Amino acid sequence: MSPEVFLIAGTRPEAIKLAPVAAAMRAAGRLTPVLVASGQHPTMVTQALDAFDVQADVTLPLERVTGSQPELLTSMISSLDALLEERKPAAVVVQGDTTTTLAGAMAAFWRRIPVVHLEAGLRSGDLDSPFPEEANRKLVGQLAALHLAPTALAATNLLDESVSPANVLITGNTVVDAALEIAGKAMPFENPSVAAAVDAATHGEARLVLVTAHRRESWGEPLDRILSAVRRLIEAYPDIRVVLPAHANPAVRAQVEAGLAGVPRVTITDPLPYPALARLLSNAYLALTDSGGIQEEAPSFKVPALVLREVTERVESLHAGCAKLVGTDEDLIVAEAARLLDDPILRQSMTANGNPYGDGLASQRTEQAVAALLGLASHPAPMPTTVSV
Repeated sequence: MSPEVFLIAGTRPEAIKLAPVAAAMRAAGRLTPVLVASGQHPTMVTQALDAFDVQADVTLPLERVTGSQPELLTSMISSLDALLEERKPAAVVVQGDTTTTLAGAMAAFWRRIPVVHLEAGLRSGDLDSPFPEEANRKLVGQLAALHLAPTALAATNLLDESVSPANVLITGNTVVDAALEIAGKAMPFENPSVAAAVDAATHGEARLVLVTAHRRESWGEPLDRILSAVRRLIEAYPDIRVVLPAHANPAVRAQVEAGLAGVPRVTITDPLPYPALARLLSNAYLALTDSGGIQEEAPSFKVPALVLREVTERVESLHAGCAKLVGTDEDLIVAEAARLLDDPILRQSMTANGNPYGDGLASQRTEQAVAALLGLASHPAPMPTTVSV
């Protein structure tokens, strides 16, 4: 039997980005992927994996009382350590920068099991933003045996931190693989209002604007400024329709509904399942977002993004021109959105260079790299740094 490799997911983005890796491992036949759900966000992980027609192979028990980060981290490490002792995988793959990522890396490292860090090398340069993710990914970077960087810049960040070049590979981001696969299925929308907005966009009857403001630093006054900008854009452009999946937090949802009460052509939804969000994004004219995932996915669908954050670790999209940092300044959001709504040539030019985050082959490179780490394959070639999709 081929050696087991644990793929540990605790959040929806982790599950989305690891599912294509599991599929690539199964297809190649050299490794046996074991999807481990850490219990951090169990329902959302299950829903994300369902989109790929897979389920977690192992779901860890996790009891939370206080909801604190120390409680979450220690509980996951304890459960993971017991599982690692029982199953003894050949390697452990962790993704990104969550508490699950840190717990998986620490538990594997203590067991002297090679740690593979998928989406390695992202840096904002500010430990306070995003918090605690910036610290998590830097800590994991000290423990990993193999660093799979999504871009050349991420690889450079690792080399600047004295990581050996032999342990770094530019793979692209597996979220691009996932988004292209899921959007291509064109699964139906459960929400009829979202379906109507997408139908209007596909028939040229409206331009669809996707708005997301989920990060904690966006809550409160920053979110009020974002909502005010949406109101002004709706008033100025009668042909746009806005879809805003609101955060599940009741206070944030109430703030969104109050800020857009009575505003026409705005659909506020619950958090959307990944297939619906991917299809929605693929039909959008413009995205206003503070989501890291949408920054990575939007260029594949030739959708420019205005980033509603003061700083982003995904600066490749800024350098490539397919995204622009606007923060939560109401006037700047309106002005930059208006430029793109008024000038279709400018909009087209923003995404003309393709997606800097990947070409849809990151999962295959990841499988090859892990197989090479375990002596089962030769080292794969890195992703070309200039990508056209």
